[in-house]
Amino acid sequence: MRYPSRRSGFTLIELLVVIAIIAILIGLLLPAVQKVRAAAARAQCQNNMKQMALAGHSFHDTYKKLPKGLVPYGPPTFSGFFNTPGGHQGWSWMAQILPYVEQQTLYRLADNYDKTVSDYPWNPNPALALPVPIYACPSDDRSLIATDVFGLKVAFTSYLGNAGSGNNANDGVLFWNSTIRLTDIRDGTSNTVFAGERPPSQDLNFGWWFAGAGYYSPANPYPGQQGVGDVVLGAHETNYTQDSGDIGKSCSAAYANFQPGKLTEPCDQTHFWSLHDGGANFCFSDGSVRFLSYVNNNVLTAICTRNAGDQANTIE
Repeated sequence: MRYPSRRSGFTLIELLVVIAIIAILIGLLLPAVQKVRAAAARAQCQNNMKQMALAGHSFHDTYKKLPKGLVPYGPPTFSGFFNTPGGHQGWSWMAQILPYVEQQTLYRLADNYDKTVSDYPWNPNPALALPVPIYACPSDDRSLIATDVFGLKVAFTSYLGNAGSGNNANDGVLFWNSTIRLTDIRDGTSNTVFAGERPPSQDLNFGWWFAGAGYYSPANPYPGQQGVGDVVLGAHETNYTQDSGDIGKSCSAAYANFQPGKLTEPCDQTHFWSLHDGGANFCFSDGSVRFLSYVNNNVLTAICTRNAGDQANTIE
């Protein structure tokens, strides 16, 4: 006696069950994959900062001082700012340490231009538009290259030098026209920040790696605000928060704290923060790198000043 054969395959219910199981597995795996990627980006960011801090030491070995946070401009003239060729006016600390982060070719390119042109260093120095990988945090998925910032093509950085407590106190290690030696850091190099994280502003007007004037203040138009917001930053820049001209609005002084930020909030360009969860990376003047949670806002001034006698041993 012959029986009819059964057709093999999934029924509709079985297929739906399989799809549901796959969806659940993907839902469980996706957060894990995202965490792994975030951890890898944070580790790469820390490596970037360590290279920069060690480059600062190599610069110090050569010149017996750390790089200037921002090389000052020449005196203003009727036609603008006059820069004597070869003076590196307007160069950031990142531009100065290029030979020590394996960017000798880029340094020579920028230096050769500087030796022949008497004008703003970004008018246009070819280095201005060229990104340097270690100067950008991989957690920021933007290209960090703008093609129309005041009519220029500009590359950006995720890291700003430590200018000190803030408001042009110049009590950090990297600030306008600084000439700090490691022996000047009396609070200890392991207790004093060299540089910290702050993503470039959403409009990409702030955070140029090669050069930068800083935010503009009508009360002190020259020499601008000494690179603050572009290449250096202090622990609590309350004056910066009130600069409605460049930010686009007047911000509460409460923004001038170490706290989470958003790319879409212009006021968040006035303080250290990162695109990592829970805090930001800081490299210290001894070459070490630490991830600091936002609960450390209360010790930020202590770790950003170099000789205030307030070593912060309570970093969490």
